[in-house]
Amino acid sequence: MNKIINASLIAAAAASLVACGGQDQPAAESSAAAATAASGELTVKIGSANPLTGPFAHWGRDADNGVQLAVEEANASGVTLGGQKVKFEVVSEDDQADPKTATQVAQRFIDSGVVAVVGHLTSGAAIPASRIYSDAGVPMVAGSVTSPKFTQQGYSNTFRIIANDLQQGQALAKFAVEQLKAQRIAVIDDRTTYGQGLADDFAKSVEAAGGKVVKREYTTNSATDFMAILTSLKGQNPDLIFYGGMDAQAGPMVKQLRKLGIKAAFMGADGVNTPEFAKLGGKDAEGAYASSAGAPKEAMPGFASFNDKFKARFKTDIQAYAPYTYDAARVLIDAMKRADSADPKRFLPEIGKTQLQGVTGAIAFEPNGDIKNGAVSLYQLQAGAWKGLTAAAPAQASAAQ
Repeated sequence: MNKIINASLIAAAAASLVACGGQDQPAAESSAAAATAASGELTVKIGSANPLTGPFAHWGRDADNGVQLAVEEANASGVTLGGQKVKFEVVSEDDQADPKTATQVAQRFIDSGVVAVVGHLTSGAAIPASRIYSDAGVPMVAGSVTSPKFTQQGYSNTFRIIANDLQQGQALAKFAVEQLKAQRIAVIDDRTTYGQGLADDFAKSVEAAGGKVVKREYTTNSATDFMAILTSLKGQNPDLIFYGGMDAQAGPMVKQLRKLGIKAAFMGADGVNTPEFAKLGGKDAEGAYASSAGAPKEAMPGFASFNDKFKARFKTDIQAYAPYTYDAARVLIDAMKRADSADPKRFLPEIGKTQLQGVTGAIAFEPNGDIKNGAVSLYQLQAGAWKGLTAAAPAQASAAQ
């Protein structure tokens, strides 16, 4: 049963919630609604979908923390919708970065009355889940989904506040060929929606920039031994090896690469641009290159303040996407405030009209849900820390569609 909170009806009849499907709610939910009404406070649930267990849990917890911080601040500021005081509640679910699990999480969100979702973390999880949210009319704002396919499905409820993989692939390829002077380039990917799509875009852009892809190899997002594929690459004498995938594989991969005596530069995208990669790769990761689908942290207008708040609240460093999921949650809450409603039918149209100055920069959307003027930043690992090299000019809207 697809249930959502209709704030205007709660304000008019404070003892009930209205279900989209038109059927009565279970007694337990009706009692909870009555208790909520009696207290004069409306609870509005926002879903946060991430891998909270497994090899990508450090990414997922980071992203979930961003949502939690935004909601806590909104509750502290005091928000009213339809004349009723609101308490926002984060409903966190573990999608394990798995497409099948992600669709199950999406259905649980719908069934539990979530009115909007921040997530999912990975493209492979977000794309199948987005169909369920679209069918239910529930808005979805992603802070880390970079596959171009995400916003090419024709859904009116999907948005992202980060550049896509086409933009990243173009920026990385241009940098590799024109700045690093790499001519012979090998490409590896993990066969996920994110990794393979990124590697494909990078490889096409290498050829367009005048370089040559001398070898394509494949692994999985659970592999730990890469010696066979790296040995096959060694015979091609590449100037640079690009990996489309995440840090959990990139760290061991670069160690094994150096063990084989391969001196080629190592490059990844935002899946590699983390402290965890530096930790896993150790000294062998030094000098690696990676991108970020957004402005450099140092150039984000609100990063310094956000970083202080984040560390004080969670006692840990930001991994990657917390600023983006924080802004994604703020986009949703801002749309509800402008609509004066927590009913998705009323606030979903407001999301596309967003004009918000976020931690990550100015936030506005293209008609297909892509962020306007998405930038790509380039980094190199130096002395165990990622140092910004340059930020690519914002991509044209047509490139994002």
